[in-house]
Amino acid sequence: MEKALVKINNLFVEYKSNKNIIGGEKIIHAVNNVNLEIKKGEILAIAGESGCGKSTLAKTILKLEHPKSGEILFENKNVLNLNHAEVQEFRQKAQMVFQNPYASLNPKMKIIDILKEPLEINTGYTKSKIEEIVKEKIKLVGLDENCLNLYPHEFSGGQRQRIAIARALVLDPEFILADEPVSALDVSIQAQIINLLKELKEKYKLTFLLITHDMSVIKYLADRVAVMYLGEIIEIGRTEDIFNFPLHPYTKALLNAVPKFNKQDKKEILKGDLPSSENLPNGCKFHTRCPFVMDKCKKFEPVEKGGTHNVKCFLYE
Repeated sequence: MEKALVKINNLFVEYKSNKNIIGGEKIIHAVNNVNLEIKKGEILAIAGESGCGKSTLAKTILKLEHPKSGEILFENKNVLNLNHAEVQEFRQKAQMVFQNPYASLNPKMKIIDILKEPLEINTGYTKSKIEEIVKEKIKLVGLDENCLNLYPHEFSGGQRQRIAIARALVLDPEFILADEPVSALDVSIQAQIINLLKELKEKYKLTFLLITHDMSVIKYLADRVAVMYLGEIIEIGRTEDIFNFPLHPYTKALLNAVPKFNKQDKKEILKGDLPSSENLPNGCKFHTRCPFVMDKCKKFEPVEKGGTHNVKCFLYE
């Protein structure tokens, strides 16, 4: 079994609401006691509705957000306690591909400068060595080196996301966090980027954390899936187990919401909206929307059950 490259223990992330609400300041509970391992060489997907805490978890792993408590271990070092030199080393090993390629690339910089910048900041390479790496990475993502002297606005969305992926690759990272990498793209382009990510993972033995609400992307790309609801991981397992034998009612609802062509049977889909993260329900966080709710679900929080396929639900006591 592969070792864990990233290990998250008892992670809590909270925000103070800046709304002018009668009754005082509100606390937004974005991530609630998450425990998670990302194994070296795998693609682990985090699935869930918008607002469930996926992106906050991702940004916290890369020190772009600060948690209330908990620890994030990368190669057995707590990311939250790194000094300046260690943070710089961590930044080289862990990179991020953001959701929106229209916003994540500086419109005033040429592509060559966008790709050179991480190398100039984080390495002592010569100018010729940096240019050699930039040309290698732009070709790796399927673009010609002639594009390096152009600006981001001269490219399509799919091409911009390829450039963003090339930027993430220039430092030869071990770990890439992809936050909704295809959701802003046309459907015809999504498949190209998905295939590119799969090829890169297999060729360079990269480790990915994939954040997405698209279950079809997860089914094709991910080795394992963690399902998130109101900041908690409520089910985790191998992709084939999650899709073929989902356990949690919320996981089943997510899968039922995926359009199935040429299917006549109508399955019940999830009803109601995600509760506010400011006022989390007592007990099981899903009980306000669960069709199988019991009295104890409203009072007590279920604990994780299982081995390679884990679930937090009283139905499996």
